[in-house]
Amino acid sequence: MRRERGVALLTVLLLVAVMTAIAVGMLDDIRFGLRRAANAQGMAQAQWYALGAETLARAQIERLGRRDGQRTTLTGDWNDRPLAFPIEGGLIRARVRDATACFNLNSVVEGAGEMLRRRDQGVRQFLALLAALEVEPRRAQALADALVDWIDSDARPEPFGAEDTAYAARGYLPGNTLLAEPSELRALEGMDAALYARLRRHVCALPTTALSPVNVNTLGEDDALILVMLTEGALGVEEARAVLARRPRDGWRDFASFWSLPQLAALPVLDQVSLRSRYFALHAEVEVMDAEAVLTALFEHDAGGRVRLLARRWTPDE
Repeated sequence: MRRERGVALLTVLLLVAVMTAIAVGMLDDIRFGLRRAANAQGMAQAQWYALGAETLARAQIERLGRRDGQRTTLTGDWNDRPLAFPIEGGLIRARVRDATACFNLNSVVEGAGEMLRRRDQGVRQFLALLAALEVEPRRAQALADALVDWIDSDARPEPFGAEDTAYAARGYLPGNTLLAEPSELRALEGMDAALYARLRRHVCALPTTALSPVNVNTLGEDDALILVMLTEGALGVEEARAVLARRPRDGWRDFASFWSLPQLAALPVLDQVSLRSRYFALHAEVEVMDAEAVLTALFEHDAGGRVRLLARRWTPDE
C-alpha cells in the first residue's frame, strides 16, 4: 500500500511538472505574441506617419510651383533642409531636395522597352564626370561601357564593357533594363566601394533615358562637377565654381543671362539646362513606440504644375 501511494505521488508530481512546463511555454508564446503585435502596431504607425511626411513634401513642392511656375530657386532655404516634427511618443525628421543636381545614369542609353541602345552623348557626359573625379581614363571608359552593357537590351559587350559571362560567376546577370536606383552601380564590373562613395552624390537613376534635366538655379557649390558633366569637360571645375558664384541671389531669370557668362559664351546652348526643377526627392525618418521607419520617395513636378509620385521605398537612399 505504501509503495502504491509513493507511485501515485510520483505520478502526480510528474503531471504537475509537465503541466507547469506547458503553462510556462504557453505564457512565453502569449508574451512573445503580444510583443510581436505591439512591434507590428508600432511599425504600422511609423509608416503611416512617414506617409504623412510624404503628403507634406508634395504640398511643399506644390507651393514652390505656385510661387513661380517658370523657375525653382533656393529662396526660402528649402533645399535639403532638415525639418523635425514632434509627434505623440516620437519624432518625424524629413528633408526635401532638388533631384536634378545629378547625372542621370539611365541616360547612357536611349530607346524604350526591349530596344535600349547606347547613347553616345550620355556616355560622354558620364566620362566627363568621372574625369572630374580624377578617375584614370582607361578605367573610366571601362566603367562607362560596363554601365551601357548593364542597361542595354543586347548581349553584345561594348569594347571595354561586360555582359553575362563576366557576371555569371558572381551569381547574377546584368539587368538589361533601366536602373531603379544608383546603388545598382555597386554591381558593375570595375566598381569598388571607394569610387562609389565619391561618385554617389553626383548621380541619380531617374525613371527615364532622357539626358539629365539640370536646374542651374539650385546647384550648390559642391555641384560644380555637374556643370563639368553637362559641358562634357569643356568647362573646368574651377570655371564651373566661378559660374555658380556669379548666380544672382534669386537665381537666373532667363537662359540668356546664364549662357552669356564669359565662361559659357563660347559653348553650345544645351536644352538640358533648366531654370525650374522637374524632380524632387524626399528622405523621411520616423521614430514612434520604439519603432523606426525610413521612407525615400521621388516626385515629378510636371510643366502643368501636377506633382506625381514616381517611386517610394522603405529603405535609406544608399
